[in-house]
Amino acid sequence: MSMNGAEALLKTMIDAGVEVCFANPGTSEMQLVAAIDKIPGMRPILGLYEGVVTGAADGYGRMADKPAATLLHLGSGYSNGMANLHNAKRAFSPIVNIIGEHAVDHIPLDAPLTSDIEGHASLHTDWLRTCQSADEMPKDGAEAVAAARAGRITNLIVPANYAWTESQGAVAPLAPASRPKVSDDDLASAAEALRNGQDCCLFLGGRALREEGLVLARRIEQACGAKVICEVFPARIQRGRGRMTVERLPYLGEFAADVLKDFKHMVVLGTKAPVSFFAYPGKPSVLTPAECNIQSLASAEDDQLDALQRLANLLDAPELVLPEDPVLPAIPGKEDVFTAEAVGAVVANYLPENAIVSDEANTSGIFSYAMYEGAAPHDWLTLTGGAIGQGLPVAVGAAVACPDRKVINLQADGAAMYTNQSLWTMAREQLDVVTVIFNNSSYAILNLELMRVGVENPGERAKSMLDLSNPNLDWVKIAEGQGVTASRATNVEEFEAQFKAAVASKGPRLIEVIL
Repeated sequence: MSMNGAEALLKTMIDAGVEVCFANPGTSEMQLVAAIDKIPGMRPILGLYEGVVTGAADGYGRMADKPAATLLHLGSGYSNGMANLHNAKRAFSPIVNIIGEHAVDHIPLDAPLTSDIEGHASLHTDWLRTCQSADEMPKDGAEAVAAARAGRITNLIVPANYAWTESQGAVAPLAPASRPKVSDDDLASAAEALRNGQDCCLFLGGRALREEGLVLARRIEQACGAKVICEVFPARIQRGRGRMTVERLPYLGEFAADVLKDFKHMVVLGTKAPVSFFAYPGKPSVLTPAECNIQSLASAEDDQLDALQRLANLLDAPELVLPEDPVLPAIPGKEDVFTAEAVGAVVANYLPENAIVSDEANTSGIFSYAMYEGAAPHDWLTLTGGAIGQGLPVAVGAAVACPDRKVINLQADGAAMYTNQSLWTMAREQLDVVTVIFNNSSYAILNLELMRVGVENPGERAKSMLDLSNPNLDWVKIAEGQGVTASRATNVEEFEAQFKAAVASKGPRLIEVIL
C-alpha cells in the first residue's frame, strides 16, 4: 500500500507502541489528521487548548510508562503547551510532540503564523528534529519514540509538504536504550556514608518512589538508620494501606531546612539535592546544612531500582518488617467548620481501591497530604515543575492510560482556570474522573508568598491581583457548560454525600467545595 509521509510516520509510531494522540491540530497538520483516520491503531483525543494536550500527555506517560503523541499547530500551538511541557520535563515523562510546520517553500514568505519553531521546541528537550523528506519522516518517528521511552520529551517538526508527499513507507521500531546502571564505586561510597554512624538521609525521587523502591528504601533504613525523605513534588508516588510511608519534604523552605538541619550525609537517588523553590530576602536557597556531605548516587535517568537493590545488598539490609497501617482521619461532624482539611478527611476515607490522585490543591492541600497514608492503595501525582494548570489535564491523561481505575483530581480554583477546557475532554471521552474544586476565591498561595518576601500591609491594588472574587467563579456552571455533571458543597455533610455518590458512579463528575 502506498503511503504519504504522514501515513508512514503514523504507522511507524503505532508499530512502536504509541496508542494515543492528544491533539489540537491546524491547517498544517491536516495530512496527519487524515492519517490517523486512515491508519488504524492510534486513538485521537481532542483538547481545546494546547496546555490540556501537553498536560494530558504528561499524565498518560506517568501512568502508562510509555509515550503518547501530541499533535500541535506550528510554533504558536507548541508555545501554548509549553508550561505543561515544563512540568512534564521535570517529571521525566515520555512524550512525542509532533509539531506541524509550513511547507518548506512557504516558509520564506513569512506568512502570519511563521515562527522559529526549532527555537521554541528546543526549550524542553535535547531531542529535536525537523524532518528533511517524506522518506525520512518514519525513521525520525522511530527514533523519537525510542528516545521518549527513556523518559524524555522528543519534538518532531513536520513540514506540511513532506506530510503529503509519497513516502517509501513505515520502518521497524527501534529498541529503547536501557537505563544506565550506577557504578560499583559509587554504590560503595554511598553505603559507607549511610553506615558511618552519623545522621544521614536517603533522599528519593523519580522511580524510586514506586512501591518496590520504597520497600528497598525502608529495608536500607532498617539496616543503617538513614532517614528516608522524598522530594517535594514527586511525579508519581505509590501510597496507602500496605505500602511504605515516606516523609515528604515540606514546600516552604524554612520548614524544609528544619527537617534537614541535623544531617551530616545525604544520598540522593532519582532526583536532585533539595533547594528552596524561590529566593527570599535573608533566607538561604540551599536547604541542607553547609557541613552535610551530599552524594548523588543515581540521577532520574539512571536505573534507580537497580541502585536501591544493590545498595540494600551491600548493607545486608534485612527483610522488611511491615509497620501497622496508619489510621484514617476522623471525618468532622456537620456542626464543624468546613475546611480544606475536612475535605481531605472525607476523600481519604472514601478513596477507591487503586485510585489515582492528581493533586493540584496547592494551598488547600498543604495540611491534608498525610491523611492519605491510611487510605486504600493509590498513586499520587503532583505538580512537578510548579507551573500551575497541570492538575486537570494530568487527570485526563491518567484516566486515558488507566481506564479501569478511578481518578480523583484535587484542584485549586485559580490553577483550574488555566486549563478548565480539560472538563470538555473528560465529558467527550467519558473519562472516570472526579474533580474536587477548592473554591477559596483567591490565589491563596500567593497571599502567603507576598508575606514571605517581606511585603507588609499590601494595599487594595496589590491584593486585587491575588483575588478571584468580583465576580465569583461558578464552577458548577463552568462544568455543566462543558458537559460534566456538577454539584456544590458548603458543609461536611453535603460534601461527604456528594463524594460518596461520585466515586460510586462512572464518568466525569465535579464537586465545588466552598471554603
